[in-house]
Amino acid sequence: MIEETFSIPNWRRNINIFLVGQFFSGITSMVVQYSIIWYLTKQTGSATILSFATLLGMLPMVLLSPLIGPFVDRTNKKVLLIVPDIVAAVIAIILAVVGIVNKDFPLWLIFVSLLMRSIAQTFQMPTIQSIIPTMVPSKELTKMNGQLGMIQSANMIIAPALGAFLFSIIPITMLILLDVVGAVIGVTVILFVKIPEHPVFDEKIKLLSDMKFGLNQLRDNKGLWYITLMGMVFTLLFMPAASLYPLMTMSYFKGTVAQAGIIEMIYSIGMLAGGAVIGFMGNWSDRMKPILMSMLVMGIGFGVSGFLPGNQKGFMWFAILNAVAGIATPFFNTLLMAMIQQSYPPENLGRVLGILNSLMSIAGPVGLIFAGPLADKIGVNSLFVIGGVGTLACGLFAFLVPAVRNIDVLLQEKIKSELKAKD
Repeated sequence: MIEETFSIPNWRRNINIFLVGQFFSGITSMVVQYSIIWYLTKQTGSATILSFATLLGMLPMVLLSPLIGPFVDRTNKKVLLIVPDIVAAVIAIILAVVGIVNKDFPLWLIFVSLLMRSIAQTFQMPTIQSIIPTMVPSKELTKMNGQLGMIQSANMIIAPALGAFLFSIIPITMLILLDVVGAVIGVTVILFVKIPEHPVFDEKIKLLSDMKFGLNQLRDNKGLWYITLMGMVFTLLFMPAASLYPLMTMSYFKGTVAQAGIIEMIYSIGMLAGGAVIGFMGNWSDRMKPILMSMLVMGIGFGVSGFLPGNQKGFMWFAILNAVAGIATPFFNTLLMAMIQQSYPPENLGRVLGILNSLMSIAGPVGLIFAGPLADKIGVNSLFVIGGVGTLACGLFAFLVPAVRNIDVLLQEKIKSELKAKD
């Protein structure tokens, strides 16, 4: 693997500055996102409108990721991180001005803003995923992905509460301008962060051939290819349950809106704890073992939730199971991402991640479409049983298929042999 990271003076300080910037720009963006969703809920009260808004947030990742991958490999990484922040700030200013002038937001403009925000995130996600392995030593990669996951989980905990408080005291037209604050912070931090480049900027981008290249690179690694297919199945089976957490709390357990928020917070706190374990203790010789264990824990947690009694006692157990499942959740995504980052050279990583992110996300909208009708027909608790059983089935598949089970053992052997060859 490439070890340029050692050439960065004070690499730990450099990556810490980057992570701090990600925290502050991420939390302002999420507060604005929540505020827009709450505004739609308050103004329309329509489940269809909210579902459409959710789809707008998911579709760019599915449709555009394969097209964005080549740009990630061929464009200056700082530019790819800075431009989306500037675009988000401009959109926020436009929304705020229209809201002040009209005393209201046209629905179409809100949808356009949600779409543009999602497109910006679709550019930034693979860029961040592709630069992390160039900024830290290979042996620290798993820990750094865990710390990035901690930041994302912390944002998920803080943003809803902070957003709800600000939404109650600040006009939405002013609250949206937090995106401008986040953009200023994000851009300023990126300007001071050293990001190693692998310049292939002069190569012409050929979208179709570059997409084919990314797909072939992923398919040639049988273990990662099978995990990608497994991730698609998991997303399809679990998305209906994941999208109806509030309904599970309020309808099945007869809870309140506050309790629905508590469940979301408990799950996020669990994810933060799991990310902390990875971020500070994450040196495993075989990362598939904790991945398989996390799938077992998540499967049991989600599956058992569907059999709990529909009362407050059942809700208490639901909260406990969600805390445990939350702790297990980061292990799959974080450790898998570290393995992917170590499996490909940085100059190819964007194209591979573009294909992988798209395939991993493509089943989400399909599951979301069927969430409501399925819940009405078989009960929302049954969707959690399906999600739990599906998770266990995917874990069993990973355990039984040697190419998946042994993927990290083979990868670690390859890394060691490459380091010996360099010595």
